[in-house]
Amino acid sequence: MKNLLFLFLIALISFYFFSSTKNLVEEKKTFTSKEISFSFVGDLMCHSPIYESSKVEKDSFDFNPIFEEIKNYLSQADFTIGNLETVVAGNEFSFSGYPNFNSPIEYLTALKNAGFDVLINANNHSLDRGIVGAIKTIENIERNGLLHIGTAKNEIERDSILILEKNEIKVGLLAYTYGLNGNNLPKSKKFLINIIDTTLIKKDISKAKPKVDVIIVYLHFGEEYQRVPNKFQVELANQIFSFGADVIIASHPHVIQPIEIMNDKNFVAYSLGNFLSNQRWRYSDSGMILNFTFEKNDSNKIRVKNLSVTPTWVYKGTIDKQTQFRIIKADTSNYPKYFSAIDKLKMKQSFLDTKKIFEGIEVQ
Repeated sequence: MKNLLFLFLIALISFYFFSSTKNLVEEKKTFTSKEISFSFVGDLMCHSPIYESSKVEKDSFDFNPIFEEIKNYLSQADFTIGNLETVVAGNEFSFSGYPNFNSPIEYLTALKNAGFDVLINANNHSLDRGIVGAIKTIENIERNGLLHIGTAKNEIERDSILILEKNEIKVGLLAYTYGLNGNNLPKSKKFLINIIDTTLIKKDISKAKPKVDVIIVYLHFGEEYQRVPNKFQVELANQIFSFGADVIIASHPHVIQPIEIMNDKNFVAYSLGNFLSNQRWRYSDSGMILNFTFEKNDSNKIRVKNLSVTPTWVYKGTIDKQTQFRIIKADTSNYPKYFSAIDKLKMKQSFLDTKKIFEGIEVQ
C-alpha cells in the first residue's frame, strides 16, 4: 500500500511539474514582443559663433567636441533623429549664420559621429541658399551616411516613404514645414521641400499606412519663443491624428513645449526646443532628448513604452583658453570641471524649467 501511495504521489508531482512547465512556455509565447527605440532632438542650429569656435584652420572645422559630453545619450536608441536647422551646401556658397544659414560640411560629419541616423531638413531655413543649396545639402547629408526626410531631389524621391525597420517593426517617417521665410518654390520644384498642406499630409499618410506599423509625423511649426502650443498647432495635430498618424513630434519655437499623451500609442511633442544654438537666454538655451520605444506583441498590436525626457543645456564658455560650445546633460548633481558658478546656476535653472514642463513623464 505504501509503495502504491508513493507511486501515486510521484505521478501527481510529475503531472503538476510538466503541466506547469507547459503553461509557462505557453505564457511566454503569448507575451513575447518586438521593440524598436527612438531618440529625437529639436533644432540643430549652427550660428556663426558655433562654426567660428570650431575652426581648426581656414575652411577646416571640427565640431566633434561639441557633442562629446552628450554622445553616449544619443547612441542608445536604434534610431536617433534631429532637425537640421541650416543649409550645408559647402564653402563655395560662403558660410554664414542667422538669418541665412550655410554651415561647413564637417558639421554633418560630427552629427554622424555623435550617433545621429536621420536628419529632418524641412524647415524655414531649407532654402537659405536657394534651390541649388537645398539639393547640395541633401547630397552632403547622403555622403555622410545619414538619412534625410522633408526634402527631396526629385518627384520619385519625394513620393517614396522613409521606412525605419528593426525587429519586424516598420516605422514610417514624414516631415513638413510651415514655410520658407517668405521664399517660394516654383511649381516645377514643389517636390524639393515639404510644406504643411493637409491634403498632401493626408495623401502621404494614406500611402504609408499599408506599408508600415507606425507613422511618425515631424512638423516644423508654432510661434517662436512661446512655451505653450497655439491654437493652430493643437488643431493641426488633431487633424493629422485623424488622418492616421500615430505620433507627432515638432520643433521651431526654439523653446520646449509640453507633450500631450492621448493613449498608449498616440502622443504629440509640440516642441523639443534647441539642441544646439547660440541663443543664450533662458529657455532657448535648453533642449531635450525625447526617448521612447514602440512595442509590438504577437497580435501585432503596437504601444509606446519607456517614454522619457533627457534634459540638455548648451554651454558656451572658455575651455583650454578658447571659446567653445558643449551640449551637456542637464541635472543638478554633476557639473563639468570647466563650469563657472554662473554656468551651474543657469544649467540648474534649465533642468528645473524642463522638469516642471514634464510633470508625470520620466525625466532622466
